[in-house]
Amino acid sequence: MRTRFLAALLVAPLAALALTAPAAHADPDPDLSITKVELSRSSVAVSSLNTVPVKLTVTGGYDSSDPQNANLTLHAILKRTAGTGMENILTSMELFRTAGTTQNGTWEGNVNIPSTANGTFEAYGVMTGAFFPGSGSMTTETLVPNPPKLLITGTNQPKITARVLPDPLPFGQGYSIRWSVINGQTGKPYGTRLKVWLANDNGCVESFGGPEYLTDTNGYVTKAYPSSLADYGNCLLLPGNPAPNGGLGVIPNRPGIVTATPSKTSAPVGTIVPVNGTVAGAPNCSINLQRLYGATAWRTVGTAQIRQSGRFTVNAQPAYKGLIYYRVSFPGCFHFKSGVSKTFTIKGT
Repeated sequence: MRTRFLAALLVAPLAALALTAPAAHADPDPDLSITKVELSRSSVAVSSLNTVPVKLTVTGGYDSSDPQNANLTLHAILKRTAGTGMENILTSMELFRTAGTTQNGTWEGNVNIPSTANGTFEAYGVMTGAFFPGSGSMTTETLVPNPPKLLITGTNQPKITARVLPDPLPFGQGYSIRWSVINGQTGKPYGTRLKVWLANDNGCVESFGGPEYLTDTNGYVTKAYPSSLADYGNCLLLPGNPAPNGGLGVIPNRPGIVTATPSKTSAPVGTIVPVNGTVAGAPNCSINLQRLYGATAWRTVGTAQIRQSGRFTVNAQPAYKGLIYYRVSFPGCFHFKSGVSKTFTIKGT
């Protein structure tokens, strides 16, 4: 069972997953030349779940002599340069040519600014081709000379939380997530039902627009999920255009279930005894072989990597004659909780 969702994540803001960032599918469009980009304002204040449109004007053009370039679309990309907020990348709406030619013209359009972008952004790039939220376009951005900056003051920004039940989630069992969207500044709900998107797996990073759900007036919405989705990730997205205004991604925690069996129960002192075992869910992590010192002190005497199958082999080596107590400890990683195997013994002879 392998996690496909951008996984090394337990619970992470989706801005960290680059939800709205264009992916680097190819080199910058060699036919696109940008002379300058202008913003209709240098600062903007946004509160709560509102957005404020800021007009972009792009001067430049592209070679339209190639039939494939006859009707290219343009989008501008803004990225954070200072401050903190849920969103680090903003994408404009489609830009439309308002003057000149495709080779040397002016394109205009809006970028919708959410409160979650709080900080300083710069209009650093323009890309051509169809834009797919979460995936970008077929080309990377053509950089903007002397990119203009926009100071965004976001207040009453939304705070998203998620509670997975049960936690940790047993393998093969369905689960539910109670999502919450509240005012992060006041710590209180917004007091009205909010539209959110709840998605899974690739829908969290590639396909935006739903499914739509409504919170209650306290900001809660609960959804039940089948066991088949547990290792594919889940998310709540704040609706935006053309991409979400923020979100949170969750992978349910899994229990650390460890089994371990020595290949021999007795061996001459100094002999290497392989210990074989498994960790349920096959996390791409390591385990520790521990030996009991005294009555209660467990000390690590060996380490091994868990294989893709979930199996591992670690070597024990009896240090003296007599019964020696061992166990395998899984320290936990990613969304897997820590766990230990049953204690076993190897007799040194």
